[in-house]
Parts: sequence; structure tokens; C-alpha cells
Amino acid sequence: MSYAVYRSPTFNEKLEKLSKDVQEWVDKIENQLVQNPYVGDPLRVSWFREKKKDKHRIYYLIYDELKSVYLVGISEKKDQQAVINTIWLLLDHFQVEIRNLLRN
Repeated sequence: MSYAVYRSPTFNEKLEKLSKDVQEWVDKIENQLVQNPYVGDPLRVSWFREKKKDKHRIYYLIYDELKSVYLVGISEKKDQQAVINTIWLLLDHFQVEIRNLLRN
């Protein structure tokens, strides 16, 4: 069963500032997530995960009931914990965003 993959506005803004190599890597990860959203490493719970390559990490939330994956953060290793903490604080906000995306 395939999942739809979406990018949050913040994710897109940060990704645009990164190298073409990182952008291509994210595209490949998105293609993986369509088929299996659970490929990354879990962050405390099964539905919040990260994928890493070199010094970069992408963070995403899995909404099984919506068959959707929401890419919500990207960082380097040095900023990893701050980004994870921010995502935890914004979980309700991200759920509203993804539901609004699916309605439109």
C-alpha cells in the first residue's frame, strides 16, 4: 500500500538553501517513503522518524490513518536535538497542516 508524501513549508524553505546533492537525496527518500514510510530510524515512537546521510538528517511524521508522510524538518547533526525538540512541540500544528493539505 502506498503513502502520499508531503513537505511542510518550513521543510521546503530549508531544503531550497541546501546543495543539489542533498535535494536529490531527499527526492530519493521521498520515493522510498511512498512504498515504506518506516524505513528511517524511529525517534521515541514509530510514527516519528529520521533518515540520515552524512551530516544531514530529515525528519518526518507518519499518519497511517491518512496514508500520508509529512516531511517536517531537515538539519545537520549539530542541530539535530533542537530540531527534534521543536517538532515535538509542533506536533498538533503539523497534524492540522497535513489535514488541510489533504482537504485541498
